[in-house]
Order: sequence, then C-alpha cells, then structure tokens
Amino acid sequence: MSQIINLPWLSRTLEVTHSTDPTLVGVTGTVMDETRRTIRVHAGSKDITMAKDTIRFTIEDEEIDGSVVGQRTEDRIGKTYRRS
Repeated sequence: MSQIINLPWLSRTLEVTHSTDPTLVGVTGTVMDETRRTIRVHAGSKDITMAKDTIRFTIEDEEIDGSVVGQRTEDRIGKTYRRS
C-alpha cells in the first residue's frame, strides 16, 4: 500500500470498485466526510454515505479495502498497515 492510506482523504476523488451493495459499484465522487465506519461522497448532485466495511475503493489509483481502514481519520493517519 502506498502512502495514500495514511493521508487525509477529504477533497480527494474516490471510486467504488466492489461492494456488497451492487448499486454502489462504480460510484465516483469527492470525499466530503469520513468517520470511523462511514465515508460520505459527493457524487454528481447528491451526497452518498457508505459503510467502509462493505466497500472496496480507489483513491488516486490506489485500491483500499474499506474493512481494513475502520478507524477514525486521526487514528488511521498514524497507523502502520501490512502489504496485502
């Protein structure tokens, strides 16, 4: 994993590549907010709140498994992750 996992994601472009909810696959938008368990994305004219543990997404061409980053932003930034 690159450094993007340890950086703030606000205002970055996110694209959902896999989800347990098929309607979320392909959603692309700007990250508006991130909590411990959710990410809110502004996609087109609406905001979509997604559970992190049910999605796999890309930010800046780096694929991230949402279930791995299930902590607050301030806790995620200082954490060390294993390469998968």
